[in-house]
Amino acid sequence: MGDAPTSAARSARSGRPPLTERRKAATRLEIAEVAVRLFAEKGVAATSADEIAAEAGVSTRTLWRYFPTKEACVQPLLAVGVDSLAEALRDGSGHEPLIDALEAMRPDTMRPTAGSADVLSLVRLTRTEPGLRAVWLQTHLEAESVLAEAIAQRTGESPDALAPRVAAAMINVALRVAAEDYAWNPQRSDRALDEVAREALRIAAEALRQG
Repeated sequence: MGDAPTSAARSARSGRPPLTERRKAATRLEIAEVAVRLFAEKGVAATSADEIAAEAGVSTRTLWRYFPTKEACVQPLLAVGVDSLAEALRDGSGHEPLIDALEAMRPDTMRPTAGSADVLSLVRLTRTEPGLRAVWLQTHLEAESVLAEAIAQRTGESPDALAPRVAAAMINVALRVAAEDYAWNPQRSDRALDEVAREALRIAAEALRQG
């Protein structure tokens, strides 16, 4: 009999990342949740990396191994949802207009972020905290290439071609502005976040048609 497959081999067959990678991702997300809570309670300037690490149950050295700055600790929360959105874009037909494909997506896929209270608190903080704002914008910049690759796979184009890059940028900016509008204007909270996201995409598509 042959050797039993390793956990890495089993993960490769199932399309899931290895267990160690999943553990790292879980640790990063736990650190992000703690960082957002402390930033919201105390402010960014008054919160140290040592405090974040202690609350998250890791060493400060481990925290610095995962993140270059204390503000960057929040990045995993901001990136939640990018992979599911890319997968939904990848699944569509190249003959179907992108706006129609986006309209047909499930509400949880349409959310620009996880939609949790932590994420919304974080997006609110990006309005007044320059360091967090920089992380927010960088996260969206990195997401743009992921979306462009998904759209290119859907249409059969190169991800470096102009069309998928412009489409990805339009979707990315529309969803970012939707998240900001939802988080920064509590009086509009009677609407669901995915409704605001769909409206933002419709506005973007209509603007392009009128241009």
